[in-house]
Amino acid sequence: MSDSLTNGESDVSLFDGSILKELDFSECLATYKPTISHTSPGENLIMRPLQLSDYEKGYMKLLTHLTVVGDVTKKEFEDRFCKMRGCADSYYVVVVEDTSVGKVIGSVTLAVEQKFIRQCSSRARVEDVVVDDEYRGKQLGKLLLDVAMLLSKKIGCYKVSLECKDKLVPFYEQFGYVAGEQNYMV
Repeated sequence: MSDSLTNGESDVSLFDGSILKELDFSECLATYKPTISHTSPGENLIMRPLQLSDYEKGYMKLLTHLTVVGDVTKKEFEDRFCKMRGCADSYYVVVVEDTSVGKVIGSVTLAVEQKFIRQCSSRARVEDVVVDDEYRGKQLGKLLLDVAMLLSKKIGCYKVSLECKDKLVPFYEQFGYVAGEQNYMV
């Protein structure tokens, strides 16, 4: 772990959070009733970059709502966090925290790939969209997706993609995603 992260700085962010404040939320395709936004996601909720201290705030447990996580130790989390943080402009993990209980309750990852094509542009992939079961129905999944889309525009990505289960296609279509003509193979 780098020295700047070993000096008790547990609130170190994965990326500069000021970029989230600069997003133009009027460009969102989804509508919100009641009205929420990235700067006001709900009572006692804040949206911000993933922080080193989020291990203690249940980030890894949140990911179990999405997929198999395994037993990740705090050191393993810190090491991965530092590697991701060291890849400037490549990983944007945005979380929603319920400050009343100090718990991370939602997250989305925007992974950016640097390209030579399109005049050395970048493309992004939306990954790991998850909201804690207790907080579903509060439009937080929509909000996280909108933030990922706006963030990809802000950092100049020419394309954003994601993979999803067939039953989730209608959900993602409301954000402008369309089924592509290319095959996805695993």
